[in-house]
Amino acid sequence: MTRFGYTLMTEQSGPKQLVDYAQKAENVGFDFEVSSDHYSPWLSAQGHASYAWTMLGAVAQVTSRVELYTYVTCPIIRYHPAVVAQKAATLQILADGRFTLGLGSGENLNEHVVGQGWPSVDKRQDMFEEAVKIIRQLQSGELVTWEGEHYRVDSARLWDTPDTPLEIGVAVSGEKSIERFAPLADHMISTEPKPELIEGWDKARHVGTGLAQNSKKIGQIPICWGPDEQAAITLAHEQFRWFAGGWAVNADLPTTAGFAGATQFVRPEDVADTIACGPDLDAIVEKVKPYWEAGYTDIALVQVGDESQERFLAEAAEPLLEKLRAASS
Repeated sequence: MTRFGYTLMTEQSGPKQLVDYAQKAENVGFDFEVSSDHYSPWLSAQGHASYAWTMLGAVAQVTSRVELYTYVTCPIIRYHPAVVAQKAATLQILADGRFTLGLGSGENLNEHVVGQGWPSVDKRQDMFEEAVKIIRQLQSGELVTWEGEHYRVDSARLWDTPDTPLEIGVAVSGEKSIERFAPLADHMISTEPKPELIEGWDKARHVGTGLAQNSKKIGQIPICWGPDEQAAITLAHEQFRWFAGGWAVNADLPTTAGFAGATQFVRPEDVADTIACGPDLDAIVEKVKPYWEAGYTDIALVQVGDESQERFLAEAAEPLLEKLRAASS
């Protein structure tokens, strides 16, 4: 059965609000919750970018059932992979085994802040592969020394390791990234409802390295539920028009000003064509449908706009989940 999740979007809500939404999302029946991990919002209108790991530690304490994911953490520049390994192990302990570490090769928007530049895509992929291997090794709790092309780890050991082994999901976008990273991960993360991604992942897993073969395929889709369709479209355009650029663009722009400039000609109707906006729950189901038809096992919803979260969770989330589950079963 397809599982449906709620997105804790650090770019559009403050940390206390996110913890509150996390608890309410569990109460209304979401199966899991994913958190973005940003240093900056995409657009200044979103207005937030708190530290995901502190927030998730609090979420782990106010929830008891939902699984938790980072969606996704970049372990190549802003964070050293040895530090990612430590905080992921700690969060897994706090969450009593409900956490999955979602990893990706990142965006310039968040990584440039530490002043080390933004490498070419080929170099980022090399760094990412090395980082995932380091994180995996450190989860053993054994002493690790690593001399790689991009990273050094000097006599590092995780002193607090979880009883439930940490699983890792990796973000992929096509055949090359799947072939390279599927053998290193437990689960697939992507944002496009393409059956070929799922098929390629399953094929790559069969020639993997002995990791769990029952991989989840975790997708994500934005929606903008609201009682007034035009107001929902306006909100989605104001805060989510960056989504129109695609990840090839989104990975390279360094600032909110850059995203504002790149999306200045995106019209409200363009956003409405991509994102289901308004009160019609059946229309939202139709937008989500291609994901489970493509083979995604887990689909996270992003409700656009902080100001809409309380009402969405109170009025729309439960009936929407009922419709999604009925349609996908």
